[in-house]
Amino acid sequence: MRKLTEQTILIFSVAKWVFLAAIVGLIVGSATTMFLKALETAMVYVQQFPHYYFILPVALAFTVIFIQKVAPKASGHGTERVIEAVHEDSGHISAAIAPVKMLASIITVAAGGSAGREGPAAQAGAALASTLARWARFDPADQRKLVICGISAGFAAVFGTPVAGAIFGVEVLVVGGLLYDVLLPSLVAGIVAYGTASGFGIHYFRHALSLSPTIDFQLLAYAALAGVFFGVCAMWIIEVLQTGQSLVKRIKAKAVYKAFGAGLLLIILALAFSPKYLSLGLDTIDANLAGTPASLADLVLKPVFTAITLSSGGSGGVLSPIFFLGTSAGSLFAQLFHLSLPMFAAIGLVAVLAGASNTPISASIMAIELFGPEIATYATTACVISFLVSGHRSIYPSQVFEMSKSTSIDVEKGHVAGQLHSRAKNRYIGMGGAFQGFMQTMEGQKKPLAEKRKKDKPRVAH
Repeated sequence: MRKLTEQTILIFSVAKWVFLAAIVGLIVGSATTMFLKALETAMVYVQQFPHYYFILPVALAFTVIFIQKVAPKASGHGTERVIEAVHEDSGHISAAIAPVKMLASIITVAAGGSAGREGPAAQAGAALASTLARWARFDPADQRKLVICGISAGFAAVFGTPVAGAIFGVEVLVVGGLLYDVLLPSLVAGIVAYGTASGFGIHYFRHALSLSPTIDFQLLAYAALAGVFFGVCAMWIIEVLQTGQSLVKRIKAKAVYKAFGAGLLLIILALAFSPKYLSLGLDTIDANLAGTPASLADLVLKPVFTAITLSSGGSGGVLSPIFFLGTSAGSLFAQLFHLSLPMFAAIGLVAVLAGASNTPISASIMAIELFGPEIATYATTACVISFLVSGHRSIYPSQVFEMSKSTSIDVEKGHVAGQLHSRAKNRYIGMGGAFQGFMQTMEGQKKPLAEKRKKDKPRVAH
């Protein structure tokens, strides 16, 4: 009888969350469709003019004033704000954030600000889900689950990857703590949001690569090596964005003046280098995936343009710049070793995402959804290695770490990435400990010799 009662409760729980998640997916899919269509319309209109980005100073200044006056919590790249709300306030997000975030992001990106689309969609989706939860008087735990469904639905509706979107929503919050209790509703929300957006005419990128189903172990070795490089690239964009925020905070001026100055700086950089580092950068991403060789400047400059845009008050996400960086990094790696440019651009897209956001599982699934199942082995290898190499940092400072990426590193578990401190352990067990011990032994042997040379060295007369 007890088992029957338990099964009955579980069946009703599944039915409840499938229903609620479907509603969230429908709402978020519809809202994201309106956002994507409005953004595309604005970009087509504004960017038809030569030097359209000359309006950036005014656009960024207006965005700052608009957000400050209407919804201050809509600032920054949206996914980060949602993660913060889930951890600190059980997912409580004001309904006003949804339209404000979307409009501010449209202004920023259409004017040429370097930012992405997923942040506004995720934050707006979470805000709508949070509003639904409060209207239905859910308890904090259920409100939190519904908000996570909003994140997944926003991701799936923007990129057309329902499974990856579902996993991203439950993976991005806690590193090392996958939220299995939200897995089903997140999956349902992602599928419904994707289906809704597709039904309203949103078209998604698909580029199935022609790869052999048999594993090429030489190619796999290159993918592993590329994973190290992609992890370093992930570290690069994280550090550039954090440095940009730190530098802007030190400037003693009103936020609106900082935004105006940042717009002027972006104009200067676009004229000095190229306007292709502005806005979403989708043309460059598509070109890299089609096999057009990328340049080292692509790797260096896109994060800089993004840091200036977002740290100065511009609104938008970070994943499109990450995809730009990832495909460029993959193209450069392939050029260096004479490999397939489209294949490694595709692997770079997901692997830099895995390293920067600490989401290797959803990034690996995204590779399959975008590029076909044959890429799975190579992309997953690169994603996992990139995730490990990028270290205990994140593009989302509010992401909580519940694990260490190496047993040789001490990490304060339960802390957010922005306040995380890690240090190497003194370990002498296993290969890592043996290597560390060997290095310390060598240092000990070198020290007396160095001291002897110092003593024997003749003194210079003064």
